[in-house]
This record gives sequence, structure tokens and C-alpha cells, in this order.
Amino acid sequence: MSDFDEILHKDTVQKFLAVYRYLRRYGRRMHQEGMSGRKIATLRYLIEAGPLTVGQLRAFLCISDSSTSELIARLQKKGYVTRTRSEVDRRVVLVDVTPLGRDIVRRTPLGGIPLLREALKTLSPERLSLIDEALTEMMHLLEVNHDT
Repeated sequence: MSDFDEILHKDTVQKFLAVYRYLRRYGRRMHQEGMSGRKIATLRYLIEAGPLTVGQLRAFLCISDSSTSELIARLQKKGYVTRTRSEVDRRVVLVDVTPLGRDIVRRTPLGGIPLLREALKTLSPERLSLIDEALTEMMHLLEVNHDT
């Protein structure tokens, strides 16, 4: 490996670790406040796009149906969301954010994955494609299953 290659290798690992540490710090901070990045992301998405079905939330969060249901139950227990049956199709349950949920989002700083989701929306398709390719390669190198 040339000196340049070694510097590039070290720099790449350091940048990855900086992102990893940032996400862990943000997660710990949210946990200390009784929230998680996933909960905040759910509430922010409901404010933006809600009310939504459990399936729509699952697709946004990229987690299983059961994990989504558990998350919604926790948010409902804290009074941050409500679940109601659709007037159009009574089999469909809609999840919506409450005023208390809106207030917690307003008071919680945007960071972590919720910030990343918003920031990625601002990128050009070309830049987003470069990031996608780099992350795909990282997943391959780390042997990460896409569904994990």
C-alpha cells in the first residue's frame, strides 16, 4: 500500500467512526430524555405525512410489522399518538400525532437519523447516488444483510 493509500484508508475509517460515534451520542442523548431517534423520526414523519397506517410507518422506518406495532404502542401509552379506525375502511387503523407529540418534536433537536433523512432530501440525484454506492459497498465489506 502506498503512503497515499494508507492515508486514504486511515481517513476513511476515521470518518466512518466519527459518524458512528455521532449517532451513538445522539442516541444516548435521546434515551436520556426518554426518547429514541426512531420515536422522534416516527413523530416527525407523522407530522409531515400523517395520519398513516402501520404499514406506511413500517415502510418509512424499515423495520418489521411487530417492531412498528410495539413502537406505536409505546408512543400511544405516552400520549404522543392516537390510533383510530378509518372511516372509509374500518379494517384500516390510522396513526396520528397528538398535540403532546407535536410539542415533544418541537422541543427535541433534529439530529441523528432524522437529520440525515432530511439532509439527504436536499442532495442532487448525482450526489445521492454516490452516497448510495459508497454505503452499498460498505454493507458488502461488512457483510451486512440489507434487511438487517
